[in-house]
Amino acid sequence: MADTGRIDAYIRAARPRALAALTRYFGDFDFAEEAFQEACLRAVRTWSADGIARDPTAWLIIAGRNAGIDLKRSKQNRPTELLTDNIPDTDADIEDEVVEQLDSHVYRDDVLRLLFMCCHPDLKPGDQLALALKIVVGFSVEEIARAFIVRPKAMEQRITRAKKKAAVIANALETPSPKERTARLSAVIAMIYLLFNEGYSADHGETHIRISLCEEAIRLARLLLRLFQGQAEVMGLLALCLLHHSRYKARIGDDEMLVPLNEQDRDLWQRELINEGCVLIEKALRKGTPGPYQIQAAIAAVHCTASTEEETDWHEIERLYAALQVIQPSPIIALNKAVAVSKTTGAQAALDLVEPLSNQLQNYLHYHTTLAALLIELNQPEDAKQAYQKALSLGPTEAEARYIKSKMASFDKKTLH
Repeated sequence: MADTGRIDAYIRAARPRALAALTRYFGDFDFAEEAFQEACLRAVRTWSADGIARDPTAWLIIAGRNAGIDLKRSKQNRPTELLTDNIPDTDADIEDEVVEQLDSHVYRDDVLRLLFMCCHPDLKPGDQLALALKIVVGFSVEEIARAFIVRPKAMEQRITRAKKKAAVIANALETPSPKERTARLSAVIAMIYLLFNEGYSADHGETHIRISLCEEAIRLARLLLRLFQGQAEVMGLLALCLLHHSRYKARIGDDEMLVPLNEQDRDLWQRELINEGCVLIEKALRKGTPGPYQIQAAIAAVHCTASTEEETDWHEIERLYAALQVIQPSPIIALNKAVAVSKTTGAQAALDLVEPLSNQLQNYLHYHTTLAALLIELNQPEDAKQAYQKALSLGPTEAEARYIKSKMASFDKKTLH
């Protein structure tokens, strides 16, 4: 028998590949989601009694196909052409008779294929991203809205429009040609990195780091690099993901508290991932076409190659953020540059850069935690407390909330003394 927590974790990890395969089989986004949800219910029932399948992804794909066939039968009141002789009629038969037949090569590239299909040029870039995050990754409307820093209602309308458009322009869900893949590459890179970010730092809930999502994003980035071996930005994407992921074991303490970068045990960092990431970014930058993912990876490499916090080259990080701001200006990049300025020039200089960002980043949690940290350094505890309280109101993960509350408690104690 398996507990529901473990079952849920396996379903979450299998979702991207299983749903992508079902979308290919049925040729319909919404119908594939419906079939996958039914497969999940069957998995909970079966795995709770018999244990988790040896290959959860393959099991869910076959269960989803069966569920979809059943749904089509019930709607059409006749056998469907999708039914084949090698698909069992009952879930109990799946593991023994079918999973062995479904080799990993059948579904391993389906997620990447579906990402490219979501990046149809007739969809606006923002709609492409929103659609992929909803269909491929399974984010809720609220999660996607937070990622885009927009209101959930507006995001729901965007996703609905994108789905309707996709149903018209990609009804057959044909695999894009090499020329089409090249045209859609930038959007796919952005999607993979958003997937990685949701794993690296979840928007809400008890789990701050979703390792399976990070690993899925890295897997997709490796596949993408095989398709576009000479693309510097694809190298930058993979390097960035590897360098960030190398630190995950040090980011949460034994007390389940978030550990900031400057306090992490660097012996826990995975040097093989760091070395691979550094080689990739060096190779990419030598091509002489710097892009945002390459620059972000270079920043991560500066952090990861410093033996101690004191040895971090903050001047180099500030220069890199300045370059990133030229290529891809955004308030979040400006905020990150301000953090580097606080290390090179001081907290007041950083605060002067942070405060003008208030209107644009009012609903961005890390704006308020950064502001609070600077205010503490400038001995303004009451203003810092207000900033932390605002951060708590924005739905942090459990780990983030504990960290914020611990910071508030620590400077409360200092004030009392």
